[in-house]
Amino acid sequence: MGAGRTRLAAGAAAALTVAAGLGVRAAAAGPVAKYAGDALYTVLLLALVVLLAPRTRPAVAAGTALALSWAVELFQLTGVPAALAAHSTLARLVLGTSFNAPDLFWYAIGAAAGWTVHRTARTRTAPAPA
Repeated sequence: MGAGRTRLAAGAAAALTVAAGLGVRAAAAGPVAKYAGDALYTVLLLALVVLLAPRTRPAVAAGTALALSWAVELFQLTGVPAALAAHSTLARLVLGTSFNAPDLFWYAIGAAAGWTVHRTARTRTAPAPA
């Protein structure tokens, strides 16, 4: 798959992930919505990594998305995201407000799911060996 088609697919995946996150929030509540949202957050980051760097290997994209998710979660320990969230809805959505250790696990689930989809998509579109 060429870079342009990969970017198009990644953009579509990002939009679908946002729609899935909004759908989960609308249809479910409590831990189901929260932890599904955590996993989808990492899937969205993976899609954005591929959008920016379309030739990124699935494991690198998943690892980058997971590292970013964990970094944001650990950044919440500083209190800075909570302070920013008090003044900005966007900051609250992107950075969250408070550290929650189980989120780290659900980010890994999202990275694994995103890796699986990305790897499958690349395998299906890879040219056959000569």
